[in-house]
Amino acid sequence: MKKALITGITGQDGSYLADLLLQKGYEVHGIIRRASTFNTSRIDHLYQDPHVHGVHLFLHYGDLADALNLTRMIDRIGPDEIYHLGAQSHVRVSFDIPEYTGDVTALGTIRILEAIREAKVPTRFYQASSSEMYGKVQAVPQTETTPFWPRSPYAVAKVYAYWATVNYRESYGMHASNGILFNHESPRRGETFVTRKITRAVARIKRGLQKELYLGNVDSKRDWGYAPEFVEGMWRMLQQDQPDDYVLATNETHTVREFVEAAFGHVGLDWKEFVKHDSRYERPAEVDLLIGDPAKAKKQLGWEPKVRFSDLVRIMVEADLRMVDGMSLIEAEGKKR
Repeated sequence: MKKALITGITGQDGSYLADLLLQKGYEVHGIIRRASTFNTSRIDHLYQDPHVHGVHLFLHYGDLADALNLTRMIDRIGPDEIYHLGAQSHVRVSFDIPEYTGDVTALGTIRILEAIREAKVPTRFYQASSSEMYGKVQAVPQTETTPFWPRSPYAVAKVYAYWATVNYRESYGMHASNGILFNHESPRRGETFVTRKITRAVARIKRGLQKELYLGNVDSKRDWGYAPEFVEGMWRMLQQDQPDDYVLATNETHTVREFVEAAFGHVGLDWKEFVKHDSRYERPAEVDLLIGDPAKAKKQLGWEPKVRFSDLVRIMVEADLRMVDGMSLIEAEGKKR
């Protein structure tokens, strides 16, 4: 049985990747941070007694700022594959906490790579790189050879982590690959990210629980895909004989305004009646246009996206409607008691 270690397993991508690897028969290990509240909601459906339910999932307390613990953990587990998804991943927030973002997102990657080297574990390493690295884009669409021009502390940290991965591959012969993933969303997306913020608000407004939605720049253009498909691309990268770097994207671009229109339109509402502008949600330096060309991934990995923009919006709105209705039902039952 193959062993995989996932940092960021409680996030959107980590939870879908855990789903995928368990279906493929892996023993999955995940690193979680110790917190005063439970933060495992995205994987609670998986985290059961493995001896009773046959689910080979194990969670370990750890932190990307703790190099010694990471080295011990990797040495103890001996994973065949490591998927490094953990980061301070909110772009707007990175302007508020740039030092922390650099420590976790950039240096956290170096700590994992050094842990692999120190532990001498023959593992394959995946680095979650980001389309935000392109920033002030130098070519349209963006490919694996497009120069980076990061426009946020988060993107700067991701560029550092990208080149660290390349450097360790070239210096130590590691099977280390970068996945340059463009925006990918799902019902498991965090509620502070713009797509989920929109679909959650649409559901609440439709059900009369919210009156307005405040957004920043609605003219930004993004390449939005479906997260479960993107984690399969991650897995495919580590199944290759040789490590390499790949763009995963849909090669379509849509504005935030288009996402808003589609989401409100799905429930029969006019977005202009509910959406307000708030400059607090704008970035000091904006990324105006992202659109990726996944031709290399299609050719070498056999990967291509199937869920397109309109279907993605529908999936997310419907999921949030079900969530809001479920919460309302729970509250009603509670009042009866």
